Amino acid sequence: MKYLIALWVVLVIALHQDFWNWTNKALVFGFLPIGLAYHACYSLVASLTMWMLVSYLWPSELEDGEGSHEGKSGGTLSVKPVPVTSAPGEGNRL
Repeated sequence: MKYLIALWVVLVIALHQDFWNWTNKALVFGFLPIGLAYHACYSLVASLTMWMLVSYLWPSELEDGEGSHEGKSGGTLSVKPVPVTSAPGEGNRL
């Protein structure tokens, strides 16, 4: 599965270079240039590709559910909430 996804990623990267649309003056739906429509669809495909990468290839050891991560030195980096001291729009202004 890993190699199939890698092949898919290479294909998606290659399809980003849409040189065949550079001189095409056609309009999609009568108002949208074909290059812009192509890139809108390409963005959807890229989003699905990222979803597929995260769903199938994300390392399970990164998911501990505690919001912490062990660094290379073996220490633990914890993420702690920052207290809010004033409401938005109040307090120090520049």
